[in-house]
Amino acid sequence: MNALPCTIYVSFTGALLALLAGRVSAAAARWVALATAVTAWGLTLSAAAHFVPAAAVQTLVDAPWVPTLGIRYHLAADGISLTLVVLTGLAATAGILFSWNIKERTGEFFALYLALIGGVYGVFLSADVFLLFVFYEIAIVPKYFLIANWGSTRREYGAMKLALYSFAGSALVLLGVLWAYAAGGSHGFGLTDLATAAAGFTRGEQIAMFALVFLGFAVLAGMFPFHTWAPTGHVAAPTGASMLLAGVVMKLGAYGCLRVALPLFPIGFAFWQPCIAWLAIIGILYAGFVALVQDDFKFVIGYSSVSHMGFVLLGLAAANVRAASGAVLQMFSHGVIAGLLFAVVGRMVYERTHTRKLADLRLLPLHRLLPFAAVTFVLAGLASMGMPGFSGFPAELTILIGVWTTSRIWALAAAVGVLVAAAFTLRAIQVSFFGKVETAGESPAPADHAHPLDPITLPEKLGTVLLLGATILIGLKPDLLLGWITPALQSPFFQTVLKGGTP
Repeated sequence: MNALPCTIYVSFTGALLALLAGRVSAAAARWVALATAVTAWGLTLSAAAHFVPAAAVQTLVDAPWVPTLGIRYHLAADGISLTLVVLTGLAATAGILFSWNIKERTGEFFALYLALIGGVYGVFLSADVFLLFVFYEIAIVPKYFLIANWGSTRREYGAMKLALYSFAGSALVLLGVLWAYAAGGSHGFGLTDLATAAAGFTRGEQIAMFALVFLGFAVLAGMFPFHTWAPTGHVAAPTGASMLLAGVVMKLGAYGCLRVALPLFPIGFAFWQPCIAWLAIIGILYAGFVALVQDDFKFVIGYSSVSHMGFVLLGLAAANVRAASGAVLQMFSHGVIAGLLFAVVGRMVYERTHTRKLADLRLLPLHRLLPFAAVTFVLAGLASMGMPGFSGFPAELTILIGVWTTSRIWALAAAVGVLVAAAFTLRAIQVSFFGKVETAGESPAPADHAHPLDPITLPEKLGTVLLLGATILIGLKPDLLLGWITPALQSPFFQTVLKGGTP
């Protein structure tokens, strides 16, 4: 576990080296980026191999940063943090493999990419709220430039919309945290310091502070009705950035809700709990129905991400250990599955056919032109639908069981979202890869011969194996992660807000 802080330093150092390597050649920048991501991921896996699940948070680094304000450079980890840093390493490595084709300003692309990853690692490991906020902002800035410079389909608009929503949410978080800091006597920004201070706040103060902090983080998590930046940003982003945006960046918002807003302001959470639950359910259903009628392949996956993140927020709103455990497992599962779906759509299909329109794709026999992509998307689609054997199944099932103990109406309403997800996923599979039906005696489509598509590359196959292997592994052995997550949620830090919070 003590090696986990090095993931931050390795990522930022790699960003600088990739920038310098890009001046030598694009290939040099790619290999530096890949080596950096693999090294950081290796550190997380090493920590995971030696991790002993416990309710206590393990301090990794704790040193004064700005002593006069009580700000400390405090890094710590538990089962929740470990789950998400492992996800980050996996998503970063796969994203680089699927970005192997980047040729323009390659060094700059991977420098920004790795800087974003470094910020994400920092968020998941921060035990000081001010430090968490700093890393949170570091993660937001690079994604704007990645989309604005290397994206497509109204990339400037998508990048600006994403940045405005993100910074507006950040402003709310900062306002709420500073209010809590001042009202608590300015003793420090540590999570335990603020939690202790918040216990003395009035009910009205808790309600207002929670609303600011939770809403600020929930914007980045894609909560309805503040979700519209997500599909637009996903569509505009280059493939690797889309994978990071869905895979880990949206998780920053959900993590902030769980780690900061809920335990610091339990009275405020109790007041807003029904509102959060219904907004999550509306997001699940609304985004699912919108995905069902989309003609842009990437928009289908973008709205699918919003719908699946709704399950995360609903799991948190249920306020019990089981549902919250499912929510964290869903963060991991969605990060892997959404990354794989975006990789197929953005890299394997769009980069070869130069279209994302389902009306155009249905005219191509993609199941024969791109059989590897077809099989991958079918498997990823089944995982996204929550089929047994993939990580989406135990994640959503755990959430629904936990939600059922809190409100059967919430659970039944959310279960409809599972059916909607099956509908839009099956439609996307059928139309995109199996849309053209040839009658007996009909000659093959001209595209088979006149316009052959480039074969799937080795980096793309390696990235697919990593992501697909992860969703199958956790689908078959969900306790590998739940064994870390559940004890962390049973800690005294969460017992004031989560039922079943004590062993």
